[in-house]
Amino acid sequence: MLEKITRQLIDLQEQHQSRLKLPDKYYSRLKIVRKVLKQQQQIFQSGKSVPDRIVSISKSYIRPIVRGKEVKTVEYGAKVNMIQFDGINFIEHLSFNAFNEGTRLIQSIRYGRSLFGQITHISADDIYATNKNRKYSTRARIVSNFKRKGRAGKYEDQRKIISRELRKERTIRMEGSFGTEKEHYGLQRIKARTDKTEILWIFFGVHTANAVRIAKRLAVSKAEHQAA
Repeated sequence: MLEKITRQLIDLQEQHQSRLKLPDKYYSRLKIVRKVLKQQQQIFQSGKSVPDRIVSISKSYIRPIVRGKEVKTVEYGAKVNMIQFDGINFIEHLSFNAFNEGTRLIQSIRYGRSLFGQITHISADDIYATNKNRKYSTRARIVSNFKRKGRAGKYEDQRKIISRELRKERTIRMEGSFGTEKEHYGLQRIKARTDKTEILWIFFGVHTANAVRIAKRLAVSKAEHQAA
């Protein structure tokens, strides 16, 4: 049916092209519809999914991202790898395609160094605790919250205390900031209609929240200074 309707539309265009002027949006949508048709034909013939499968005509750039959560097993939209320093968030990587954020720890550390210099401690989700990331952290003399593999070292008790504190700080600060940005800065439901606008929306949501945090800290610091 989709193929039949598409052919009829194209036939009508060709018959009335001299007096029929359609907006550019129509042609871009028709191009997307024809690509959807081609993808569906490939899926039907092969029985397998296709790369960059279109799941929305109005937002052809979004891809299904499997989260594995109980409430939402699949989500749509941008996936962001975020890093945080002293409660301030920075976007390290953003993509509308699914990616494994666990592979981006080294890039995150390098990005952090470019912003703030030396990094001595990190706290990350368990997905980042790969052998490659562990080896890099050890070489770079960075203390992490990763669970130990193998036998305990000489200072195991101290390591556990540091790891526990790092995990607690991450849970309170980072997870809390994500909830704040979603609920109060427009990131819970992004109403942008293009990929560029959606990226801009996310950027402003994250950094507006950062600006408010910094402004509050400056106000507290100023009040303490005046009180002193």
